[in-house]
Formats: sequence, C-alpha cells, structure tokens
Amino acid sequence: MLTRSRTRHRLATALAVFGLLGTGAALQATAGATPAHAATTHRVLFDDGHAEEAGNADWIISTSKPDPLGQDSTPSAETDWTGALSSWGVALQKTGSYSLKTATSALTYGGSSSTDLSNFDTLVLPEPNTLFTSAEKTAIMTFVKNGGGLFMISDHTGADRNNDGYDAVEILNDLMTNNSVDSTDPFGFSIDSLSISSDYPSAISDSTDPVLHGSFGNVSKSLIASGTTATLKPADNSAVKGLLYRTGYSGNTGAFFLTSAFGSGRVAFWGDSSPIDDGTGQSGNTLYDGWNDSGATNAALALNATAWLAGAGSSSGGGGGSGTCTAAQLLGNNGFESGSTTWSASSGVITNSTGESARSGSYYAWLDGYGSATTDTLSQSVTIPSGCTTAALSFYLHVDTAETSTSTAYDTLKVQVLNSSGTVLGTLATYSNLNAASGYTQRSFNLASYAGQTVTLKFTGTEGSTLQTSFVIDDTALNVS
Repeated sequence: MLTRSRTRHRLATALAVFGLLGTGAALQATAGATPAHAATTHRVLFDDGHAEEAGNADWIISTSKPDPLGQDSTPSAETDWTGALSSWGVALQKTGSYSLKTATSALTYGGSSSTDLSNFDTLVLPEPNTLFTSAEKTAIMTFVKNGGGLFMISDHTGADRNNDGYDAVEILNDLMTNNSVDSTDPFGFSIDSLSISSDYPSAISDSTDPVLHGSFGNVSKSLIASGTTATLKPADNSAVKGLLYRTGYSGNTGAFFLTSAFGSGRVAFWGDSSPIDDGTGQSGNTLYDGWNDSGATNAALALNATAWLAGAGSSSGGGGGSGTCTAAQLLGNNGFESGSTTWSASSGVITNSTGESARSGSYYAWLDGYGSATTDTLSQSVTIPSGCTTAALSFYLHVDTAETSTSTAYDTLKVQVLNSSGTVLGTLATYSNLNAASGYTQRSFNLASYAGQTVTLKFTGTEGSTLQTSFVIDDTALNVS
C-alpha cells in the first residue's frame, strides 16, 4: 500500500461514460452551459529584453513597463507615452480593442509570469540585438505553432547596436534555423545579409489582403533607411507571401515585408526598423521619423499587420494562415512524460509514483488522495486559433476513494476554462468520490466556442478532512481542426 502522506485505497463504483463532446453525463458530474464568447481584446507583447534600447535605438512604446498605462492611462497623442514606438502603441490603445504590455526579461511560454507568452495573442520583436536563449527560442516557436502571432522587425546587416557581435539579421535567422521546435525553414524565408541605404518598396496588387487593405488604411509603399530584405522559399512553406518589394524585385527575392504561417499561428517580417520609428523618444537618442514619412504608408502597414497577427484582421484572401486552421494537438507534454514541464501544478501532482498507475507511459497527474483537507491544481494555457471550428478537449480520468457514501460528494474535481486574468469562463464538469471506479474513462468536451482566445484549462481537486479520494488524469489532448 503506497502513500504520499497517508494510505490511499481504491473503491470500485459504477461509472457512466461521459460522451464525446460532452453529450453524455457522468454520475454526479455537472456540466456547465456552453460558455459565452468573451469580448475580444487583442493582447500584444512588445519585447524589450534583448537590447532594443541599445545605442540610438529606442524601440519601446512607453517607459512604463510592463504596463504603458502607468505613464498615461488615456493617451491621446503619441507624446503621452515616451518611446520611438509610442505612435504605434498609442494608435492601438486608442481603439479600445488592444491590451499592450512590454517584456523586459526572458521570454517564456507556459509559465506564471504576467508577460508569459501564453497570456498574449501577438509578440513583437522590434530589432532584437542579443541572441535568444535556447529556452526562449523554444517558447517563441511553440507560441506561434499553437496559434500566436509573431512580428519580426530587422535592420541592416552590421547594425550591432550593443557591440556584442550579433545584429538583428543574425539573431532572427538564428531563431528560425537553430531551435528545438522546427529548424527546417519553418516560416519559408531567410533574411538577407544586406545594407540597403534607401528605397521606397512598393506593395503588390492584392485588394483582398488584410495587411495591405485593413481597418487602419491602405498600404502603398514603405521605407528603407538602411535596411534589408528577405528571400522567400515557398517550397519550404507554401504560406509565405511577399507584400512589399524593393524597387526592381519581385517573386522570391527582395521582399521587404512578408507574411507567413507556422502551425496554427501567423508570422510577419519587416526589413527595417526605420518605418516604426516615430522620431520621438527618450532624451539622448538620435531618432528618425519614418512612421510619418510622407512618401510611405508605414503606420497603416504596422497597424494592419498587428491586427492581422492578433486575429483581428479580415480573413478573406489574406496572407499565410489567414482564416485557416491547421489540424493539430495543442497541449504540451500532454501525457506528462516530460515530468513537470509545460503544466503548472501543485507539488507532487505530476508523478511516476507506483501508488497509482499511468494509463500509458510512466507519468500521470495525481490530484488529492491524502485523506486530509487538500486542494491540488493542474493547469495549462493554450491558444485556440480563430479559424478552428472543432476544438475537442479530452483526457482520461480514474477516481478511487475510501469514502463509503453513495449519495454525498465529499471530494470534488472541477474541470474549468479560465481567461488570462484567472476569471472562470466556464465549468465543463465536476466529478466526485461518487464517480469512483476501476480503470480509466475518457472524458471529452467541445471548446470550439473559445476559438480565437488564449484560455487556461484548469483541474482543481478539493478533498475533505477525512477519507481520501484520488483523481488521476492521463493522456490529455486538445485536437483542433
């Protein structure tokens, strides 16, 4: 008889099968009503943890970090926030549809930080000047694969603003070619090692593209003031699409602005930081007002692309990934075989203890079972792409108990969906000691109503003061299509 701190027992009881997509009903399990679709707020994270302020660069939306609202909660002019990207930030903020934050430390995905990528729809990398760590590259690539939007902004080769031996060209190419998720040209392009002094790249003719013709205006030209371009490789990723080209170039070469897709996510690339520079920032920096350049439409391009990456742009005939859903299983470490990674869990919940048995492999999640007042939790954040019409959550559950009542639920397991603020959006089911049985039973629910949102799937086991009940979970999945 194995224990954590007290003896655990199994008690076999009859258990009704909870049908696929929540059509059945487990004994004493209460399924919540179909959750309402919350009002959409597009959450954008601007990176400032990789020397984005080195030298004359000032690639921030505000000096107040992580929350620009700390500088001015109702900005009406770009000077209400301080930074060379304040025009970008204020323009989004004034719509009332965006929540903006700045990351100043290592980028993570699936962690507890308020700037963890799981809390956002889009990540902006405005000319990073230090290499991303292996863990950061895994986080970024997984974020995109699971439905996030990635906005990569480079500068010309040799723009090593902090003199550490790496410029944005090398850093962004390293992200795409040297990561643990997919290093086989995942986005379908590479950034050229060029320093182009000046040009006004022109937009392609495509009246249906949501980046070129979006809610923030029409795009005709952009600006190069010492920048670079990219080479497209559609054989590696058919979703890659050049939108603006250096003068005299087209097709697979000379793309100054492009879009692509990876997994369930979207990607945009811009070959120069000058177009996002609004000419104002912190004292001591020499800045250039490309945002308001009269020969270009950089503001509309930046804002439309942000909306598209966050899922707010038109889904008709746009760039890579627009309005589509790639069939995928979205949960990380879904069988718990990597131990306590990806999931957030109470101490000891993810285990390979022989006190209970995994359904497959060696590891599983074991909530409660102490025979004393205990609350255990297990959760993971996940983005369900907006184009998905099917989102089937499933997991295998085994319940054993020392309780003898056939009518009173003393110990419970709640399965819930939460938003990024921790508010419960819906309770999918509640199980109890009355559901005890031998073996595992698969439980399934339809989460399609959460498409377009980043949500947290949370299991909460609550045990009374006497007689143990163990809630054992294995082989989870969230399959979308």
